[in-house]
Amino acid sequence: MKAVRFHRYGGPEVLQIEEVPRPEPGPGQVRIAVVAAGINPIDWKLRAGYMHEMMPLTFPAGTGFDAAGVIDALGEGVTGAALGDAVFGKGQHTMAEYAILDEWALKPDDLSFQEAAGFAVAIETASRIIEQVGVQRGQTLLVSGAAGGVGSAVIQLASVAGIHTIGTASERKHDYLRSLGAVPTSYGPGLVERVAALAPGGVHAALDIAGSGVIPELIAITGNASKVLSISDLSAPAHGARTSFEPINATKALAAAATLVSAGSFTLPVERTFPLDHIATAHEVSAQGHVTGRLIITIG
Repeated sequence: MKAVRFHRYGGPEVLQIEEVPRPEPGPGQVRIAVVAAGINPIDWKLRAGYMHEMMPLTFPAGTGFDAAGVIDALGEGVTGAALGDAVFGKGQHTMAEYAILDEWALKPDDLSFQEAAGFAVAIETASRIIEQVGVQRGQTLLVSGAAGGVGSAVIQLASVAGIHTIGTASERKHDYLRSLGAVPTSYGPGLVERVAALAPGGVHAALDIAGSGVIPELIAITGNASKVLSISDLSAPAHGARTSFEPINATKALAAAATLVSAGSFTLPVERTFPLDHIATAHEVSAQGHVTGRLIITIG
């Protein structure tokens, strides 16, 4: 099969499409013929070596963590899935014609493969950090960098849980944030004052999605460093805030999101799709940090 691999840390130019053996599913895993796979910021951060101390790679390395496709092989002990099922989920090295998924859910008929391909990492991350930051029903959550895939998922999952959200993004994305259920505001100087005006009852917790150096401001807004959590800024603990990088099992969260999709309560729009041989361009676009929703690689 064809798969994207790289043999050293570096820029997008190190990504290559190579012929490799098809992977075989282990116990509890499924193999899919990949129709589409999602690009996540962690993909290019790993490729560039930014995470080498926390998540060292063995070369040659594959890339990609989420995908959607059709099951063509079942590992031992798999239940609730059958050959030919259309699914989306989370695995490793998903930028390939075939990939192994460790966690998955059945794809709703009204959800395209391209949309579903961008769900798994965003949903797992959003579910995890909402729980870890400890925000409750009726409280207000600030989401810094809210228009990307994870931020979009946070806003919608928080809304379902009865949590009010304020999201930062460039002004041209404010209508998009409103459509998801968040109160939008701009990032940059004056953030503390703008948020105070929007949330006279206070902000109970804050999530840093974009890693744009705003941890001190988020602490000032919440008044409590333990209520600030970042998935992008490694310096957060130096300010007393927390980071979250270790994924949790997302099987239940993926199934719940599929139900929300069918009910019209959850969506992650696809901003742009790329063919597999344009994977380097997709990494470049993701690294620029201005994506609304998801970037998707089409394969099958």
